[in-house]
Amino acid sequence: MTSTPTDRPESMPDEASASLCQMRAKREQILQGAEKVFLASGYEGASMSQIAREAGVSKGTLYNHFDGKASLFSAFFEERSKTKLAAIEAISREDGQDIHTSLRRLTETAIKMMLHSTSMDLYRIIVGEAGKFPNLADAFWRYGFGRTLYNLSDWLRRRSDAGELQIDDPDFAAEQLMILCQARIVHRRRLMLPVDDSPEAISRLANITADSFMKIYGPHHQ
Repeated sequence: MTSTPTDRPESMPDEASASLCQMRAKREQILQGAEKVFLASGYEGASMSQIAREAGVSKGTLYNHFDGKASLFSAFFEERSKTKLAAIEAISREDGQDIHTSLRRLTETAIKMMLHSTSMDLYRIIVGEAGKFPNLADAFWRYGFGRTLYNLSDWLRRRSDAGELQIDDPDFAAEQLMILCQARIVHRRRLMLPVDDSPEAISRLANITADSFMKIYGPHHQ
């Protein structure tokens, strides 16, 4: 009997797509479990067995996705950073608003991001354990602070080229701006000191920070 073509070859892309979706879903399931364990136990205190249990997967499945705790932490930090940094990156891609308004929006967004409970917990883990585990600092810089500086530097360079700012070293200016964002409220919260972190206080600080940056780099500063 002569064989006839079947629909199977046409269905294979759908099967591959479904398989890919399942893999992504399983990966996210693992990352959610990892987040709970890392934030509760720190990096050193977390184990792959704990993470597997929290994620509801076998250790074999866990190791099919990640070859160890270091790569899992890096992946977890990268994914969560993408989500948290999205708002800042969206502002840094805009060129339509006046520079002071953009700076104020950006600084307020950055302050709120750093004050988020997950950001606070991760910062404390990295500072506390980076001496023993340098990969923590590498993940923080590559996917968090360093990524923010890269995008912010590019944005400041564009605004300087447009004559809205006078910046000779956008990389340094980007780092200055992020350091300014950590003054007063963020540093005290990291140390669990009493501080007013109400929306009104954050808004005032964002405005002061934007004003301070403009005094340094505004087109009239020279």
